Amino acid sequence: MSENLKIDPYGFREYDARWLYEKDINQAGITNLGKGLGSQIIKNTKKENPRVIVGHDYRSYSEEIKTSLKKGLVSTGCFVEDIGLSLSPMVYFAQINLNADAVAMITASHNENGWTGVKMGIKKGLTHAPEEMKELKEITLNKLFIEGKGNVKEIKDFQKIYKKDLIDKNKIKKKIKAIVACGNGTAGIFAPDILRGIGCEVIELDCNLDWSFPKYNPNPEDLEMLHQISQAVKKNDADIGFGFDGDGDRVGVIDNKGNEIFSDKIGLLIARNLSSMHNNSKFVVDVKSTGLYTNDKVLNQNNCKTIYWKTGHSHIKRKVHNEKALAGFEKSGHFFFNQPLGYGYDDGINSAIQVCHLLDKKDKKMSEILNEIPKTYQSPTMAPYCKDEEKYKVVADLKDLIENIKNKKIKIDNQEIKEILTVNGIRFSFEDGSWGLIRASSNKPSLVVVTESPTSNDRKIKIFKFIDEILQKTGKVGEYDQKI
Repeated sequence: MSENLKIDPYGFREYDARWLYEKDINQAGITNLGKGLGSQIIKNTKKENPRVIVGHDYRSYSEEIKTSLKKGLVSTGCFVEDIGLSLSPMVYFAQINLNADAVAMITASHNENGWTGVKMGIKKGLTHAPEEMKELKEITLNKLFIEGKGNVKEIKDFQKIYKKDLIDKNKIKKKIKAIVACGNGTAGIFAPDILRGIGCEVIELDCNLDWSFPKYNPNPEDLEMLHQISQAVKKNDADIGFGFDGDGDRVGVIDNKGNEIFSDKIGLLIARNLSSMHNNSKFVVDVKSTGLYTNDKVLNQNNCKTIYWKTGHSHIKRKVHNEKALAGFEKSGHFFFNQPLGYGYDDGINSAIQVCHLLDKKDKKMSEILNEIPKTYQSPTMAPYCKDEEKYKVVADLKDLIENIKNKKIKIDNQEIKEILTVNGIRFSFEDGSWGLIRASSNKPSLVVVTESPTSNDRKIKIFKFIDEILQKTGKVGEYDQKI
């Protein structure tokens, strides 16, 4: 058995696990991952037979991977409750609804075909943080497994309970015409039903399940997917367009004119809407997000505070939880709502629902609501290739370089760097509110680059050129996935 065991240590990422299936991990490796996770759950819950909710996405190989993972979990003594074909948020919801001890969702989210992975968590509404991933990696790779007798129970029709929970408490009065795009991912059997259920008129785009992803990857940051939604919005004269990722925990939004709205701006609009009903609230956003939150007049009027934090769904989720924030927003489209709006985890469909509430409350088009916040020029998220074993060192070196530029008051496009935030990579801001970010990707061998300027598009591009130049000088950076 051990001869054909394959499990690449690099698959244990910062807050979930992802591998190329059969190249970097095989079925024996997945079973060991299940043994590792089961042992970790037992160790942390101090229960002999903890109940673990398991679900899987629609990829062709996800079910066989789930079977291998369950085998590992059961061998440690876990009682597995399998809810079948799921979205990640449905698995998180099931843990709360069924009062279980842990979750494991088989998904590689929006990664290309060939990838697999597991999103897992023990504390309700939270997923593994880096320290828990480190513990899981050590248990799994060193085979520090607990042995026990578990079992598997299949839970039928849980989809209905999840859909009903979102529909019943979110009815809207206005007839909102929405394009719902799922990129042939798993959200296709959830999002249209739920949005219709709350009262939207839904026009479906690529909602039939097809694990070959014939058009594009279901990724709301993918420009190809956003362009398709934009065309459908214009053609159907829709009020809004929603694009969901492969496992349904993220959403991208297109306004009534067919313009893409970056998720950090959507977050600001939702935060403004919520702040009027929930004064003195806290919001958490990631370091890739717009600088507009800091001095937003509506949030300030309502005594709301925004905290910039580490990018990554587990980081923001935890920060929202620890700060008792009302909501958290990530530029990649992960939104988190605490009670009374949600259970703390990221659910792309609930995020779309909050946008519908915004439209329902205001007698304005989405494009008009967007005009209420100051215009900024934002780059998309750009990811230049950088090896997993080199990316953190590259970022650390660049941090020193940029701090040096700031200390020496060297100007970039005639402006000095005024502030540096190093909570996650390096985000450097200028006098006019423009900024640039360089960080290491948490789930791919790449860096992440974002720039924004409230002043001009030209300034945004000049900051990017500065970043690109210093990256090229390292000799450690390859092709970008997309570029401005």
